[in-house]
Order: sequence, then C-alpha cells, then structure tokens
Amino acid sequence: MLALFAYLLLALVVSFLCSIAESVLLSTPQSFLAVKQEEGHAWASKLASLKNDIDKPLAAILSLNTIAHTVGAAGVGAQSVKVFGEVYFGLTSAILTILILVLTEILPKTIGARYWKQLGRPTYITVRVMIIIAYPLVVASSFITRVFSNSGNEQTTSREEIAALANIGMDEGLVSDKENIIIQNILKLKSLKVNEVMTPRVVLAVADENLPLKAFLKNKDYLNFSRIPVYAGKEENITGYVFRQEVFERLAENDNELSIKEIKREIVVVPANMVLLSLWEKLLEKKEHIALIVDEYGGVEGIVTMEDIIETLLGFEILDEKDTIPDMQKYARERWEMRKTKYKLMGNTND
Repeated sequence: MLALFAYLLLALVVSFLCSIAESVLLSTPQSFLAVKQEEGHAWASKLASLKNDIDKPLAAILSLNTIAHTVGAAGVGAQSVKVFGEVYFGLTSAILTILILVLTEILPKTIGARYWKQLGRPTYITVRVMIIIAYPLVVASSFITRVFSNSGNEQTTSREEIAALANIGMDEGLVSDKENIIIQNILKLKSLKVNEVMTPRVVLAVADENLPLKAFLKNKDYLNFSRIPVYAGKEENITGYVFRQEVFERLAENDNELSIKEIKREIVVVPANMVLLSLWEKLLEKKEHIALIVDEYGGVEGIVTMEDIIETLLGFEILDEKDTIPDMQKYARERWEMRKTKYKLMGNTND
C-alpha cells in the first residue's frame, strides 16, 4: 500500500509543479519582467532569460511531466493489482486519470494563469532545478529544435500588439482615453507621410518678399499665422518664411521701410513622401518649426509645422494665448473656398 501511494504522489506532485511552472512561464509577459528589472528584482532578469530561450525550460518541464505521468501511472497500476487484485485495475485507472486531469492539469494551470505575478520568483527557482535534473534530455531537445526550427530571430512583439494592449488598458481603466489616442497616434507616425497632414499650397497665406513691413499689417490674413511663407515673383516660388513676431518687433523699432526679404529666414524643404516621424526629427535637429513640402519635380505642395505634427500626435488642436483661430488648416481651406467662389476659380483644397 505504501508503494502505491508513493507512485501516486510522484505522479501528482511532480506533474503539478511542472504544469504550474509551464503556466506561469508562458503567462508572464516580458513587459512585466522589464518593469521588475527596473525596480531592481534580480529574479526578473533571470526569468526573462528563461523566456528568451524558452525551448530549454519547456523541454525540462515537459520531459519531467511525461516521466512522472508514465512512471506514476505504471507504478500505481502495478501496485493496485498487488493490493486490490486485477478486478479493481480498471477502477484504479479511472480514478488516477481523473486525479491527473484535475490536480495536475486543470488546477495548476488555472492557478499559474491567474497568479503569475506572485509566482514568478518561485517559478524561476523551480524551473532551474528542473533543467538541472533533466539536463541530458534538455540538450537532446535543444539539438532537435535547432535542426527543425528557423534559426532567424523573430519579433516577439508587433506594433499591432502594442496598439491592442493600449486598447485593453483603456477598457480596464489603466489608460485614459486621451492617453490611448496618443499611443495609437505614435504608432502611426512611422507610416504617415507629410503630405497627409500638410496645409495645401492653394490655401496658404504667403507674402511677397518685396513687401514693406508697414504694408504687412494691412493684410489681416498674416496676423492669424505665426510663420508666413515668403515668395519671390510667383507665389509658387517660396524662398523662405517670415516670423510674425519679428515683424512686430521691427515695426516697434520704426523699421517701417524694411522689406520682408531683409528679415526672412531659410525654410526647411522636404519631399512630399517623407515619413512624418522623419520630418519631426529633422525639425528638432535644425530647431525649426516649419517645413516646405515639395513634389518630385520641386513644385510646392504645401507646408507642415511642428504644431501640425504634435496635433497629429495628440489628436487635438493646440492653442496658445496668441492664437485667434482654433484650426488654422480649416481656416485656410475656408479662405480658399471664399476666394474660389469670389473669383470663380477651379480646383479644390487637396490640390
């Protein structure tokens, strides 16, 4: 009878530990371990290394689990025949099957999936012991795995998964709606092109570079923008931009006869197919806030400001105390529609 219970305990205890270790190992996300590593928990980095080389711990766990099931079942079966006779062999097998199913599969895997945060540290210790015990089998399994698996490094996390996690976090109340919008927009920056967020050329407020500063104030359109593109000859020939605040400062110094050309600044020029994230980095590098967007032939398509990029990122308009119009792109398009109607022009704001 003692041998019967010894085999039963072997099958149940070893298999229970294997199942709960497997469940915790597979349920624990790398993001959680990264947070714990930053908090100074040494076990987190060790458990993360096991997850990075998941084949070895899984080989040890599954090998010991299979051995425990096989040896335990065989031992229990043999001892039950000795103790109870062959008549009860079928009943013993049925009871053992139910015990293994409930106590070594359903229960431990449920516990591991639910309490993986609390069980991370003891799981690492348990798995390390299992790898040592089953080391020959682990080595053989690793060799077979290398032969039949792809040797290339596969990404463990995709941008789509990060976006999905942000949505889940919002649903669970961990992330606010605005925070989720920002995360989703950040993930899109890499695929957005500058021409998707630019203000089109036909709706731009532009100034002739030969315009005297005193005449600048007569055009109310200029007062609604902090940076106004400057052209020479034709409006399509953008040569730079003028900073509205600098115009006001020069006028305050009575430099009324100065022309826009004398205070204009160079403008960053980028192709229309440039990625928005790349433009952001370029503007930060050059410490500029505006860029001219041109097509493949050098024709002007529009402008993008740092404000446009940040608004795309945040998902809402940015206003400061000097802004008189909330949506400048919308205002520009409305001006174009008015001008088109007044002068019976052809075209649309997407040209």
